[in-house]
Amino acid sequence: MTDQIADENLDGIKDATIKFFKETYKTEVTVHNVVGAKDGATVFVESKGEPHFFTYAVVPINVKEKKVMTDQIWADEFQVENAIKGGLYHMIFSEEFKQLDNYLNSVAADGQVTGKTKDALQNAGGQGFMTPYYFISMTDEELAFKPVYDLYINNPDESAENLRSAFNETQFDPENLFINIQFFMAGKETEPNKDIFNGVVKELEKMTSIPKGSYSVFLNDNFIDKKSADGTKDNTLERSFPDYIIKD
Repeated sequence: MTDQIADENLDGIKDATIKFFKETYKTEVTVHNVVGAKDGATVFVESKGEPHFFTYAVVPINVKEKKVMTDQIWADEFQVENAIKGGLYHMIFSEEFKQLDNYLNSVAADGQVTGKTKDALQNAGGQGFMTPYYFISMTDEELAFKPVYDLYINNPDESAENLRSAFNETQFDPENLFINIQFFMAGKETEPNKDIFNGVVKELEKMTSIPKGSYSVFLNDNFIDKKSADGTKDNTLERSFPDYIIKD
C-alpha cells in the first residue's frame, strides 16, 4: 500500500528530499529510488559532486488517509553524518584511495570476480561512500573527522586542502574506521574462489600506501539480494571482525 501511495506522490517526495538535504546537510542530492516501507517510504539518494556518498531519508505516510507527510521527512543523523564523513575521507586522501582503487580494479580485471552494479549502489545502497568494491563506515568514537565535517557543513565549498588541514591526525584510530571490501564471483552458481580470496588478503596485508583503517574482505558467490544489495551468506569467504587487516 505504501508503495502505491509513494508512487502517486513521487514528485512531492523527491522535491521534499532534495530540499531536506540541502537545508540540513548543505548538500545537493539526486533521488534514485523510493521504496515503500511500514508507515512510510525510504528515499535513496546520491550526493552531487564531492564529498561523494549514498544515503537515505524516510518520508512518513498515513496509510488510512493515503497521505504523504513530506513536512515530517527525517533521516538517521548518525548515518548521514557518517556518510558525509566517509565521502570527506575519500576526498581529502584521494591519492591513497587511488592506490586502493587501482588494486581492486586490477583484481576484477581478469573477469573472475566483479563488484556491485551501479544500479545496486544507487537504488539500494545508502551506506555512505561506496564504490562497486567497498564502502566506508565508522563508529561514533571516530573523532578525527569532526573538525573536517564541521568545516564542510559551515562552508560546503571549502577546498580539499583546507578540509585535509582540519583532519585531526592525533585523534585518528584505525580501529574506529572500516573499509569494507566485497567481491562477487562473476560466474553464476560459482562458489567463492579461495585462491582469489587469499591473494587479495595477502596483497592488502602487504600494501603500505592505501588509506588508514580496519579492512574487511568478503568474497561472495554471484547472488545478491536486490532489496538490501547484500550478498553475504553461508558460503561467503571473509576476513573481518575481530581479525581485521589494520592499517595505521
